[in-house]
Amino acid sequence: MQILISGMRIFDGHDMIEAPRAVLIEDGRIAAIDVPASFEGFAGTVLDAAGDDLTLMPGMIDCHVHLTLGAEADPGTAQGKLSDAALALKALERAQKTLKAGIVAIRDCGGHNYVDIDVRDALNAGTFQGPEMRACGRMICMTGGHGNRSGIIADGRDEVIRAVRANIHKRADVIKLMATGGVMTPGVNPEDAHYTEAELAAGVAEAERFHRTTASHAQGAEGILNAVRAGVTSIEHGIFMNDECLREMLERGTFLVPTLSAVANILKNRDNGIPAFIIEKSERVYERHIRAFAMFYQAGGRIAMGTDAGTPFNQHGENPQELALMVEAGMRPLDALIAATSTAADLLRLEDHGRIEAGAIADLLIVEGNPAEDIAAAADPANHRLLLRRGQPAGASARPVIAL
Repeated sequence: MQILISGMRIFDGHDMIEAPRAVLIEDGRIAAIDVPASFEGFAGTVLDAAGDDLTLMPGMIDCHVHLTLGAEADPGTAQGKLSDAALALKALERAQKTLKAGIVAIRDCGGHNYVDIDVRDALNAGTFQGPEMRACGRMICMTGGHGNRSGIIADGRDEVIRAVRANIHKRADVIKLMATGGVMTPGVNPEDAHYTEAELAAGVAEAERFHRTTASHAQGAEGILNAVRAGVTSIEHGIFMNDECLREMLERGTFLVPTLSAVANILKNRDNGIPAFIIEKSERVYERHIRAFAMFYQAGGRIAMGTDAGTPFNQHGENPQELALMVEAGMRPLDALIAATSTAADLLRLEDHGRIEAGAIADLLIVEGNPAEDIAAAADPANHRLLLRRGQPAGASARPVIAL
């Protein structure tokens, strides 16, 4: 099937191109991009938006979700009450809601009993429509550490290596190591370092030996430094980042996945039954989190969009709100779009996603307005007009551009 999308501005994953372009889609990929006149005589399906205020952009990528968590007030407890079969069905439903919000690829950063791996396989095989997915399986944490309800508990270098191997055996795409305490585990301090640099380095080395990337939950400065020096691919959250953390992340090219949505949604819903210890820690870290994000952005660090969807009231399908939060925290709208497309694709090693260029997968989103001027065009799904997943319609607003 050939589709020609013509007559609208294009955000190509790096820049906004105001002069109208035409994009030819063939067999699920972008075949060519040129001025509309160059496709005169095209006999296939044409979506011509000349005169409309529309933008064609790559579908967005969320680098930090938890499909087995359902955004309840206490999602960990809710998860524990469900069988693996029920969790798989819930996770699939949440992935499909995420796709409908314009998110065409996700990285699950911690599942339960490897349910995320099975859901990934079903989505990526095309058995069910949903986003392209990468998954880490079970997160790896120390005894009593953040995430210990669902993670693999490992202490010392040898146990960490064994835990990495267990996840690789289960075919995880990425290895997640918990470098610090966190907000959602009772009795731990987000500022405390958990794993030592040596333990983290052992895990990273074993992951890299088998061609896996790594992500580290890291909120306190000491734990961030341990993870960065160990060579992790991405720091998740980075709340108490200091100047030393910043310098070493920039030197190594470490990605930051900020997940501003997580704490923002907790505080917005503090009166809706969220456990008191989660609210207390969220109140303590919120302003510091915003400052760390702004510091890293202003220094030119590599930021990939991630939401932590599944945490309290952080709903799957509302993922694009992260764009608005990043802009509110000082990011230019164009840079937020880059974080959600090409930079996110680079982190996930999805070379043919996150860009509008010849040969790329035709995972495309048409939005009303110019998101480089008003981020709501992309951040608010009410402004989404048409989503294509591998060149096929996957979701649209009540005012679709065209029926394909």
